[in-house]
Amino acid sequence: MTTLTPASFATAVQPVVAGTLVITPDTGLRHDDITIGGLPAYFASPEGTGPFPIVLVVQEIFGVHEHIRDVVRRFAKAGYLAVAPELYHRLGRAQDAASVDELRANFVAKAPDATVLSDLDATLAWAEGAGGDPTRAAITGFCWGGRITWLYAAHQPKLRAAVAWYGRLAGPTDALHPRNPIDLAAHLRAPVLGLYGAEDPGIPLPDVDRLNAALKEAGTPSTIHVYPAAPHAFFADYRPSYRPEAAQDGWQRALAWFRQHGV
Repeated sequence: MTTLTPASFATAVQPVVAGTLVITPDTGLRHDDITIGGLPAYFASPEGTGPFPIVLVVQEIFGVHEHIRDVVRRFAKAGYLAVAPELYHRLGRAQDAASVDELRANFVAKAPDATVLSDLDATLAWAEGAGGDPTRAAITGFCWGGRITWLYAAHQPKLRAAVAWYGRLAGPTDALHPRNPIDLAAHLRAPVLGLYGAEDPGIPLPDVDRLNAALKEAGTPSTIHVYPAAPHAFFADYRPSYRPEAAQDGWQRALAWFRQHGV
């Protein structure tokens, strides 16, 4: 059974809100910490040989701490081979950073988009050889990983679907981060469902509206659903931002989106 300790969660989000914490048991699952050519990752899948549909799970700003590992197990319980790679691993352990400001300065600012996308390619290739079905692949990500989800949907032609949870849509660019989701509406290779909160101060609703309009203009089936009373990180059951109704609805929408698009 999964055992939780304070060290299971990133330092920057302590203390954990235990009263709303979702704990998914690992009974009936294959699961393990693995290494993919030097890239640490955590995976889970149903028992058996598969092939199972694949979901790449992209971390929040905090790295692959216990919440993301639990999400991996939730997808495995739903029938998927799910895997979350440590996409900051070249920069150190994000879980040990003392604050969000430190994470932004030492991890987010220094992780090149191109390297992150390449690591996700390697993760997908590993999943295809570990019991995953290469014809049924999807991606989902949260916060920092929500932005990466949009970028990967414009990068990887093997994807069938993507779900981005409250990832930044617009903002400054630089040599390591040359494009934002707002720039990619006409270049998506897989349909993306965006799940956002109307009360997220870091992602203004005008940015959401701009991207929704660009998606419609591009003729893509991608779309964004906004929860009126939800803040940023409304799915994060270990934080005060958690909103159970929006989180549960978003989870069902994500699963339905994957099924709708053959994953």
